[in-house]
Amino acid sequence: MSQSLARGLGLLIELGEGPRSLDQLAATLGVHKTTVLRLLRELERERFVHRDDAHRFHLGSRLFALSGAALEQRGIRAIAAPHLARLNEATGHTVHLGVYEGGAVVYLDKYDSRHAIRMYSRVGLSMPLHATAIAKVLLADLPEAARRRIADEIDYVPFTEHTLTGPDALLAELDGVAARGYAMDDAEHETFLRCVAAPIRDAGGRVIAAASVSVPDVLLNRDQVLELLPDLLEATGGISAACGCVD
Repeated sequence: MSQSLARGLGLLIELGEGPRSLDQLAATLGVHKTTVLRLLRELERERFVHRDDAHRFHLGSRLFALSGAALEQRGIRAIAAPHLARLNEATGHTVHLGVYEGGAVVYLDKYDSRHAIRMYSRVGLSMPLHATAIAKVLLADLPEAARRRIADEIDYVPFTEHTLTGPDALLAELDGVAARGYAMDDAEHETFLRCVAAPIRDAGGRVIAAASVSVPDVLLNRDQVLELLPDLLEATGGISAACGCVD
């Protein structure tokens, strides 16, 4: 990757976290302000970046079209949509669709809870591989050698006292997920949140995505979250069938 391209992408990634000044962007990239300003002007010309009246930079309107096109090109999102909408309607809780892509697990779609308490997440956001139910489902389907390689490379950030703390613990958990056919985030990423996830399979039986239901503990306890599993499995089963998977 060329240096200019890498820096330009770095700018867009940083702006994805929020508006930034020229000084802030230069500090993040570790280069002189004139270099950053030259890149920003190029991005601004193509509407990838927008500068407001206070001279702070934001993501530009060209990215709106690109993000929409990226989602439209992911066929699984359209296939899953009616099933996940029904799951959201039936449970009233937050529903996510996630995929494993380029070494990361990302949200591809989200249906918000109908309750007043909602979780922070957004489409395109990546998930910790060792602390989320969707990630566990997707990793559990990988060949053993790939599981081991990924497990050895993870930075095991301890989000809560329940977070898995190393590769052996994660690999044992993935074995259990593969055997059970579903995964749980048992307050491992957020102390107040539990999540159950299940796989979506293609015609060859390969896991191509996963769906989850997430619930704050003030609404449901652990056993009650697991009681949502039949509804979740009905949804993921329907999506899998629509993808050509035959049980």
